[in-house]
Amino acid sequence: MKLGLFLMPLHYPERLHADTFQEDLELMEYADGLGYSEAWIGEHFLLPFENMPSPELFIARALGVTNQMSFGTGVSLLGFHSPAHIAHRIAQLDHMARGRLYLGIGAGGSAMDAEMFDIDLEEGSPRERMAECVEIILKIWEGEPFEHKGRFYTSRLSPPQPERRLGFHMKPYQEPHPPIAVAGSSPYSSTLEMVGQNGWIPMSSSFLLEKYLPSHREVFERGAKMGGKEAPADWRISREVFVADDGDKAREEALNGPFANFFRDYWTPLFAGGPMGLSRLKVDPDMPDEDLTPEYMLENFWIVGDPEECAHRIKRIHDDVGGFGTLLLMCHDWTTERPKWFRSLELMSEEVLPAVNKAIDA
Repeated sequence: MKLGLFLMPLHYPERLHADTFQEDLELMEYADGLGYSEAWIGEHFLLPFENMPSPELFIARALGVTNQMSFGTGVSLLGFHSPAHIAHRIAQLDHMARGRLYLGIGAGGSAMDAEMFDIDLEEGSPRERMAECVEIILKIWEGEPFEHKGRFYTSRLSPPQPERRLGFHMKPYQEPHPPIAVAGSSPYSSTLEMVGQNGWIPMSSSFLLEKYLPSHREVFERGAKMGGKEAPADWRISREVFVADDGDKAREEALNGPFANFFRDYWTPLFAGGPMGLSRLKVDPDMPDEDLTPEYMLENFWIVGDPEECAHRIKRIHDDVGGFGTLLLMCHDWTTERPKWFRSLELMSEEVLPAVNKAIDA
C-alpha cells in the first residue's frame, strides 16, 4: 500500500486565497519529502470553501517544489470544458511533469456552476457529458483526423497542412496518455463500471461508508469483465485520517479541530441541500439528521488515533475490500496548528504505513 493526499482543498472562505495556495504548496513539499507518492487536486468554481478553480495551475507550480510525487486532477469537471482545451492543456502539463501526472475526471459541480457556464442540465446529465467529452479527448490524443458530431459536442481534427505549418502536435508525454481516474461516491456507483470497462483507475470518496466500499470493487470488476480488461489493482480509497502519538489526544484534536469544524460548518449544510441530503452519511437511513455529529463521524468515518490504532483500522479496511493500492488522506485547513497535521503525516509515513504493509505481507 502507498500513501497519497486528496486536496479538495478545504479552507475557510474568509481566508486570503494567496495564503491558502502558499500553505498548500508547502504541504506538497513536506509530503514529498516524507515519500507520499501522489496528490490529487480538486476543481471547484462556486464553492467558497474549496477555492481551486484550476487544479492544472496549482499542479504546474507544485511540480517545482516536489521531486518524486505525482499529481492528479481530482477531478477535472469535464462537462464544463471544451474537450479540445482539456486535451491540449493536460498534454502540455504532462510534458511539464515529465509523466508525473494523472487525469482524474468527474461529472460533479453544482447547479450554480451550470448556470454560470450556461449549461442546460435538462438536456443531459453531467455524467453523459463527461463520457462524451473524454471520448473526444482520447480521439484528439490519437492524433488522427476525425469528425465528431455528438449529443453535446461537435469537434473536428483535420489532416495536417505542413506546407502552412498547421496541424496537431500536442500528444501527451506518457504513452498513450496520462492514466485516467474516476471517483465514485455512492454505493454501487455505476460510474465505476465505466472505469473497469476502460481499464482506468477507480477512486472511492471519503464520504462513502466503509460497509459500502466492497460494492465499488464489485462494480469496477464487473465493468472490467465486460470490457475484457484485468480488474484494476491500483484502486485509490480516500479517508479522513489524523494520527497523534497519543490516541486520546488525537480524538480530542479531531473533535475540537478542523475535522469537526468543517463537518459542522461546511459538509453538513452542503450535503443537506443536495439531492441525496444527509442520507449518504447514515449507517441507518431512519436515523434523524441531528444524530449526525462529529462524535458519529469519529465512530463511523474518520480514522483517528495513535499509530497502532490507525494501522489496525486501515488493515481492517484493506482486508474487508480485498485489498487496494493507495490510501488518500483528505487535507484540512489547520491554520495556526499546522504542526499537528504535519506530525500526523509523519506518523502515517514512518509508523502506520510500515505497520500496515508488514501486516499485509504476513
